[in-house]
Amino acid sequence: MPAASPSSSKRNQRVLIIIVALGLVALVYHFRSRIHFDGPTFVQQVRLASPWHVLTALALILSTYWMRSARWATFISPVRRVPLFSLTGSQFIGFTAVSLFGRLADLTRPYLISKRVELSVSSQVAVYTIERMFDLGAAAVLFSFALAITPRTAPHHEIFVRSGVLALAGTAFLAGFALAIRLAGPALARMVRATIGRVSKPLGEGIAEKILGFREGLYVLSSVRDFAAVSALSMLIWTCVAFSYVEAVHAFPHTPELATLPFSRVMLLMGASMGGSLLQLPIIGWFTQVAVTSAAMYTFYGAPIEAATACGGVLLLNNVLCVIPIGIFYSRLERVSLRAATKESSTLESDKA
Repeated sequence: MPAASPSSSKRNQRVLIIIVALGLVALVYHFRSRIHFDGPTFVQQVRLASPWHVLTALALILSTYWMRSARWATFISPVRRVPLFSLTGSQFIGFTAVSLFGRLADLTRPYLISKRVELSVSSQVAVYTIERMFDLGAAAVLFSFALAITPRTAPHHEIFVRSGVLALAGTAFLAGFALAIRLAGPALARMVRATIGRVSKPLGEGIAEKILGFREGLYVLSSVRDFAAVSALSMLIWTCVAFSYVEAVHAFPHTPELATLPFSRVMLLMGASMGGSLLQLPIIGWFTQVAVTSAAMYTFYGAPIEAATACGGVLLLNNVLCVIPIGIFYSRLERVSLRAATKESSTLESDKA
C-alpha cells in the first residue's frame, strides 16, 4: 500500500478542521437558547481573576518542561549520555509545534531530539511511546488517589472510576505493545519482509527497518535506579500539572463553585481537559479546548457559564498558549524552523517507506 502523500495529509487535515468547525457552530446554535451567556459578566470575571494564582499555575506548568528534558535524558542514558537539561529547547519547540499545528505535530519532539543526540528517529519515537506510558501511569495514580479521598456519595463519582480505568487501560496497552516489539521485533520484521515485501520490496524493507529501529529505542531504563528516577519524575510532572489546574480554578475567588473546589474534584476537570486535547487541531483546537473545560465546570461543579468560560481561557493560556513564546525563542536560539521541523517529522516516516 503506498504511503499517504504530504498533499493528501494536508487535504485530510483541512477536511477535519472544517468538520470540527461546523460541529462547533452547530453546538453553539443548539445551545444558544438553553444557556444564557452574559458578555459583561464574563469580562468582569476575567478582571477579578487573581493574578497570583494564574502566575503560580503558569510557573508549575513551565517547570514541567525542564523535568521532561531530564526524563528524556534518563530514557536515552543507556545509549547516549547527555546533560539532563540539554533537551529543554527541543521540549519547548515540540510542544509549541503541537500548540500551533495540532496533534499532527506530535512527532516533532522525537524528530528534533534524534537530530540533537544523533540517534535514529525510530528509536526516539519508541522513547516517546514509553514516555506516554509513564504519563498515563502517573495520571492513573493521581486519579486513584483522588478516588480514594472522594466519598462515594460525591457527585459524578463514577466518572472518577472511569477516568482511572481508562488511564490504566491505556498504560497497559502501551506497555503490552512495547513488550511485544521488544521480545518479537526481529521475528515481526522478518514476517513483514516476507509478506509485504512480496508486494513491494522497498515498502517491506522500510517497515522492517522501522520495527527494528523502534525496538532499538526500547532498550531504555536498563537499571532499577533509572526506572525509579523516571517514575519519580513522571509523578512530579503530573503532580505539578494537577496543582496548576487547582491554581487556575482557584483564580476566581468571587465564584464559590470554583474558589472552594478541593483537589480531588479538580481532577475531574483535568480528566476532561486531557480527553479534549486528544484531537487538537491547528488554532481551532484552542476553542474546542475552552469549550470542553468550560462545559465540564458548568456541568460538574455548577459554575456560572461566564466564570467557567473565563477559567477555560486561563487553562488554555496555561496548557497551550504559554509555551509558544518560549518555544519560538528556543527555535530562534537553536536555528530550528517550526514549520519545517513539523513538516519533516510528519512526512519522514512515509518518505522512508
